[in-house]
Amino acid sequence: MRDKSFPDSAPEQTFAELFDDVQPLTQDKVVFDKQPLSKRRAEDDKQQRQINSADNLLSDNFEAHFPDEKPTYLAEGSDSHLLKRLSRGDFAPELLLDVHGFTQAQAKPEVLALLHACVNERIRCCSILHGHGKGVLKRQIPNWLVQHPQVEAFHTAPRALGGDAALLILVRVGD
Repeated sequence: MRDKSFPDSAPEQTFAELFDDVQPLTQDKVVFDKQPLSKRRAEDDKQQRQINSADNLLSDNFEAHFPDEKPTYLAEGSDSHLLKRLSRGDFAPELLLDVHGFTQAQAKPEVLALLHACVNERIRCCSILHGHGKGVLKRQIPNWLVQHPQVEAFHTAPRALGGDAALLILVRVGD
């Protein structure tokens, strides 16, 4: 089917002559860049300062007393059934941090960053896989967690989630 608006009888007209009354469109859209790099760096620096300030709150010399051989902790005022539910594996960890093979100096900021991420992302349960090794991190990580104000409870993970080589942690995420 032929378009009747352009008759075949006028082949001598050029394209420019056919569209000489058409006005070009003006660009009225503004394209915004993502956050400026300086603002993103400022936010990253702010997060790093928060982690570093929390790093000063956690002492490497503090040693908590755990009545059992397995480290367990329940913050004051928390439901006493949380530990039982945690030990059964009722809570599935949404974040996992694997620090086995790390030194204490390497592991501490990673543990703090994990807890900070849980609070920011409103993640209730996370897990830290510290491994068996010489037992340095296995003894030290629970001592750090007891000192952190956002940790509500922790327990040795069930066998399916790492057993004695891992901890399940419940974090207070607010309302």
